[in-house]
Amino acid sequence: MEHISRSIEIAATPELVFALVSRLERMGEFSPENTGGEWVRGATGPAVGARFKGANARGSHTWTTLATVATYLPPTKFSFDVTAGPFKVATWTFAIEATHEGCRVTESSLDRRGRFVKLFEKGGGDRMAFTAVSIETTLAKLKAAAEA
Repeated sequence: MEHISRSIEIAATPELVFALVSRLERMGEFSPENTGGEWVRGATGPAVGARFKGANARGSHTWTTLATVATYLPPTKFSFDVTAGPFKVATWTFAIEATHEGCRVTESSLDRRGRFVKLFEKGGGDRMAFTAVSIETTLAKLKAAAEA
């Protein structure tokens, strides 16, 4: 399993930032790959165990995943486990720490795919390098939105 983590300082309250990262409707604004999502199986919002269908696009490839909220601790931590069919894909985490100027946000991705699943990955290329850039892009856009 491979892990990537990046952090950014944001001049906004942890509560505001947490509200942004835990709202599916907003994620498509920040991520270069995720285009949004919808709560499924009776879920109406974030809570531990709640599930959502995530929509993704990379180049001309599009796909969906199923995610389950693993951690929901406002305003400090939001994480979810992603699967595609029966396969584990990743765990994504947003950790938020209060600072004197606002907060420090750390976004992490733990790649949980096995070798077999990686053979059929959509989008091709170096996934871990893409994930690092994706996290940096997401954090920069999150910062811009939170500080606006």
